[in-house]
Amino acid sequence: QVQLVESGGGLVQAGGSLRLTCEASGRTSKSYALGWFRQAPGKEREFVAAISWSGTGTYYTDSVKARFTISRDNAKNTVYLQMNSLKPEDTAVYYCALGTTASSWDYWGQGTQVTVSS
Repeated sequence: QVQLVESGGGLVQAGGSLRLTCEASGRTSKSYALGWFRQAPGKEREFVAAISWSGTGTYYTDSVKARFTISRDNAKNTVYLQMNSLKPEDTAVYYCALGTTASSWDYWGQGTQVTVSS
């Protein structure tokens, strides 16, 4: 079993920054992808960013490109999401996910709330 614990959410004014952290523990496989998703009130969960095991592959949804940066530290089993130039539409619960294959996200964290005020 794998556990994912997110931290770093909070309330910030538009234009501000936050850094989310997600630590994986338990029986992680030798290599896995890590990602961030978010769900705003009344909306479906959506993909935000992902990073490959080596860190050389990073992927973003269009709305966060050039504002968010995903990174990881494999020695700490941790993934980060640096969020800059935050907008009110970024307000959501942010979830960390771990994927052991190229086509699935197998484990999810409990989420951390990010609120951006205008």
